[in-house]
Amino acid sequence: MEFFPISIFQLLFTSILSVIVTGLICVHIWLKSTVGKFYSNERMDGKTVLITGGNNGIGLETIRDLARRGARIIMASRKIDLGNQVRDSIMKETGNGNIIVKKLDLSSQKSVREFADEILRTEKKIDVLIHNAGCASTSNKKKSVDGIEMTYATNHYGPFLLTHLLIDLLKKSAPCRIIIISSAYYKIANVDLSNLNPLDTFPFFLYYVTKTANVMFGLELAKRLKDTKISVLIVNPGMTNTDIFKKVPFPLNLAVKHSFKNAWEGAQTTIMTAVSKKLDGVTGKYYSDCRQEELKSFVKNEVKNKIFWEESVKMCRLRHSDPTI
Repeated sequence: MEFFPISIFQLLFTSILSVIVTGLICVHIWLKSTVGKFYSNERMDGKTVLITGGNNGIGLETIRDLARRGARIIMASRKIDLGNQVRDSIMKETGNGNIIVKKLDLSSQKSVREFADEILRTEKKIDVLIHNAGCASTSNKKKSVDGIEMTYATNHYGPFLLTHLLIDLLKKSAPCRIIIISSAYYKIANVDLSNLNPLDTFPFFLYYVTKTANVMFGLELAKRLKDTKISVLIVNPGMTNTDIFKKVPFPLNLAVKHSFKNAWEGAQTTIMTAVSKKLDGVTGKYYSDCRQEELKSFVKNEVKNKIFWEESVKMCRLRHSDPTI
């Protein structure tokens, strides 16, 4: 019998591969064992839900579920043709004909204002506003039409402006809910108050930063609306296989494909916070896997959150004639 010697390189490669495989298996087991599911059969008849970014992923599954529960749904979509296709498919699937598609590009302040004006003209109430839309770029540095870094413009400033413009209608609709989709990734990022338009920062890391911004926005919003009957709930969908991760390189793409939640699983906490009567009157809380979770202390700094809010007002060019919160 002939034996072939194993080189140090082969041994090292095998060891690294074993660590990666073991790590992926552990991630898979942990993620699948912690998935939260919302089993309630509560209805949403007579409720109007406005959701941004519902053409695919978590937003699509959220719309599908709420449509089954009888909600009237306004889909705010950047790609209007795709939005219409999704609407027609869900209407056929659920039998719910009360689904409307309206044009909205959250990265454009002009588009946000035009969308808000149309909602204020045509809608009598909004029972649930879901800030679901988001974007992430791996490396391409882009600016919005307003000269704002694209990830920040879409993930924070757009929802911030839209909330302000719709706040009077929301107050008239109370009790109602505002749901802000964030991420557990807020734990690894920090908002730099000295650079709130970071055009030279690595774009994909800015996705994490904007998830921190979402939490800061939600906490300050809840604080400012504490004397109203508008609840503000912040949601972590968990690590979900959506378009945001479609360009993740090997071997991380294996973890995304085989271990991350699918879109239905990722939508469960959003659905719970939109539907559950148990959350009536609850505000300023963060939910993950259908359970309330404590936020890290650094993101609950009220002084910093207030400053961030005030600077966001400037970035969104809010006018004296605009509603204030």
